[in-house]
Parts: sequence; structure tokens; C-alpha cells
Amino acid sequence: MLSVDSIDLHYGAAQALRGVSLAAEPGKITCVMGRNGVGKTSLIRAVVGRKIPSRGRILWQGEDVTRLPSFERARRGIALVPQGREIFPLLTVEENLRTGFAPLERARRTIPDDVFSLFPVLAKMLRRRGGDLSGGQQQQLAIGRALVMRPKLLVLDEPTEGIQPSIIKDIGRAIAYLRQQGDMAIVLVEQYFDFARELADRIVVMDRGEVVLTGDAGALEEQAVRRHLTV
Repeated sequence: MLSVDSIDLHYGAAQALRGVSLAAEPGKITCVMGRNGVGKTSLIRAVVGRKIPSRGRILWQGEDVTRLPSFERARRGIALVPQGREIFPLLTVEENLRTGFAPLERARRTIPDDVFSLFPVLAKMLRRRGGDLSGGQQQQLAIGRALVMRPKLLVLDEPTEGIQPSIIKDIGRAIAYLRQQGDMAIVLVEQYFDFARELADRIVVMDRGEVVLTGDAGALEEQAVRRHLTV
């Protein structure tokens, strides 16, 4: 469903990605791992249209979307849960969720039941401002907002960063549930190996802007992956 084919990406004269390839399929989780600063977020920006690669191409459902703007990719079913959550702190929880309506035709502008079954706390806090929620609750809100878009590709950029362990487990259960539905491809950017290993079908490890290790999660040697995660 998603094919990233040998992309380079630059910020001015600085090269952030070098020949990076990635694939994601419905009903499976592709996990991108690596230390801070190795290009994981740059890869995500390229996938969702926040940055345009300088070489290579990105295919989505057979269509070349390499140069499509992010709002056009959202209309095609690509949703991002960004690093740092990026919710609207002065809007209520309900208003934050409703911002996910933007790429949808009017008849589909409802909040899916799955949002509240996966994250019951959001149903209890609909009138509360997003900025008043804890970090973990804000992360659940950011995932819920993405699910409102009815995505076919869900991209999560370090959803466990700075989150308390109990909510990390809730997020893990939610991601596993979404995979089980079978109609959504998931790309998960993570640094925590144990969390990734429980969820990933395929792991892609990056270092210095390149893919240095890739394979089925069960086939990769744990120590080989961990070597690229430790500072």
C-alpha cells in the first residue's frame, strides 16, 4: 500500500536521508527505529508531505504522491500522529477531535465509536481544553484526532515519548487493535525496543540518514537492533 523508494531528502545543503526505502501493508505494523537525529522524523515528513524528497519517489496505493502536498495526502487516507502531539491547547477535546473532519466529505464528519472505546478518558473530557490534559491524555487525543480521519495509513511518530507507563500500555493495545482490523497500514516510529518488538511485524533501523538493518521483527537479532539504539 505504501512504498518509499530510495528517497534522499535535504534541508538546504544538509542531507538528512540517503536512499531510504520503506514499505507498509494493510494489517501490519512497520516500525522505524534508531537514535535521535538519524532521520526518522525526516522520513515521516516525506511520507506525509511535510517535506519533498530531492530524489526517489513515494507511492501510495499505486499512485505517485512524491510531490503531493500534505492536505492532498490526508484526503487519500494518510494520517499523522506527530511527535510532540501538536494538539490545540485552547480548543476543547471535542473541538480537537473535530479538526480531523477537514479532509472528509460532509457525510462522514462524525467521530468514530472506536475513538472512545479505545480511549474512554476522551469521552469523559469532551468539554475540557486540550491544554489542561496530561501528556498521556494529550497523546491519546492526538491518536483519536487521526482516527477521526478514517485513515488507511496511520503514521505515529514516537507516541510513547514522555508518557507514563500505564498509558503506554493503553496506546500499545490501541495500535494492536487497529492492526487486527486488517484494513489499515501502520508506520510506527519508536526508540523503545521492547514496545516496538511487541507490536512490529517488520522493523527498519536507521542510522545517519540511511537504513542499516531491516527485516521481519521475529527474524532480526535483538542485539543487532539494540546496537543502533544505544548512545
